[in-house]
Amino acid sequence: MKMNAFRLACLLVLGALLSACAGPFSGAFPTTEAQVAETDPQAPALDIQSWQTGEGAKVLFVASDALPMLDIRLVSDAGSARDGAHPGLASLTSALLGEGADGMSVDDIARGFEDQGASFSSSSYRDMGVISLRTLSEAQYREPVLALFNQVIGSPTFEQDTLARIRTQMMQGLRMETQVPGPQVNKAFQATVFAGHPYGQPSDGTLESLPAIARDQLQAFYRTYYAAGNTVIAMVGDLDRAQAEKIAGDISAALPQGQAAPPLERAAPLAERQRRHITFPSAQTHILLGNQATWRGNPDHVALYVGNQVLGGGGFASILTDEVRQKRGYVYGISSHFGPMAAGGPFQVRLQTANDNADDALTLTLDLIDQFVQDGPTAEQLEETRTSILGSFALGTADNSDIIGQLGAIGFYDLPLDYLQWFNQQVRTVTAEDIRAAFQRNLTPDNLAIVSIGPKAPQIRAADREAENTAAEEPADRAP
Repeated sequence: MKMNAFRLACLLVLGALLSACAGPFSGAFPTTEAQVAETDPQAPALDIQSWQTGEGAKVLFVASDALPMLDIRLVSDAGSARDGAHPGLASLTSALLGEGADGMSVDDIARGFEDQGASFSSSSYRDMGVISLRTLSEAQYREPVLALFNQVIGSPTFEQDTLARIRTQMMQGLRMETQVPGPQVNKAFQATVFAGHPYGQPSDGTLESLPAIARDQLQAFYRTYYAAGNTVIAMVGDLDRAQAEKIAGDISAALPQGQAAPPLERAAPLAERQRRHITFPSAQTHILLGNQATWRGNPDHVALYVGNQVLGGGGFASILTDEVRQKRGYVYGISSHFGPMAAGGPFQVRLQTANDNADDALTLTLDLIDQFVQDGPTAEQLEETRTSILGSFALGTADNSDIIGQLGAIGFYDLPLDYLQWFNQQVRTVTAEDIRAAFQRNLTPDNLAIVSIGPKAPQIRAADREAENTAAEEPADRAP
């Protein structure tokens, strides 16, 4: 009976969505970025309500009756940057959430959520640990799900046999990574760019660190970093303010009690180029270029974001894809991005190329980055990119799952509640000179790390460059 009600709700939602597809485009709802851009899209004016629970948790809530659903996301300062001397501790802790609670086995928990048509998940990143719940918003379904949710987050048991099982799975995953190039070069890049900083450690641990993590360490990590005072509670759904306050209060009381973790030290950029190569018998060479270049709260964030869309983040329209892939066919794929986090964030360019093309691809990519930092985008490139971003951004909070992600980030990084509108306006007004200046302030092309994996280290062609030292090579099984 419960599942039938859930299916009925889904059908009602689908019907509502289809009936809403009428608009200014000859009766058709806009379905492309270009059509959306023609409407002069604005960032959605979300009515974000915020308060703090008695236990110190920050709450962000958006009431939405568009779907008969409730989405909850707990975002704690509990990422791998808090691992300390035990790489993998945060990931292992997160993986064990929902695997057992006082008086409940993992099967009891799974059935409890599934019987009500709800979904529970947990995940771990460098900055944060995330616990998510989605359920129907009607009280008859919502209340038993929330009671189970609070029991799961309030009394995780971290049973020894479950720990052994999950740890074995994680170690098997690490062994499998040694057979493919991607994960190895990613970890080598992170360790190179963030050497000596918590962001440089492998988030999922190592074959040496995971066996040494004990149950009491998981319990202590959870009590410390998933504490109410170290957690943002984001909620979106068909609730009123009083209901939202009651739910947030119960969640906050169920969490361990404690304060916010101290801020991480800001990561410093590399002061000179670093080269690292992993020897691997592959038909392709994977190359990552980058440096520590930004952070959450960087006043240049919008200019860097928009400029990067022109340079390498805008797919086939970007400079790197057009010049390196489309015109010359040097690579199978190439892209760039800035990844701002609380205490830093890399600029990274990623490319995969046939081994014979590696030198040419690397040399051209470095030249294009250098040229872009010096010159910035053209007016035409900026306007095309601006239109694309505004069109995409207007569609970026189309449903509850999109909104909950925005709320979690706004709360965790202590961004203003009108951040989406602010960002939209900044994109509209940023100039080509703003972008050029921002790239020059935050990025020095000559200091970019070059990290690669393949049969041999790619070299920068000598043209008018000074010869560089040959990259030190290491066997693949020694990658961090």
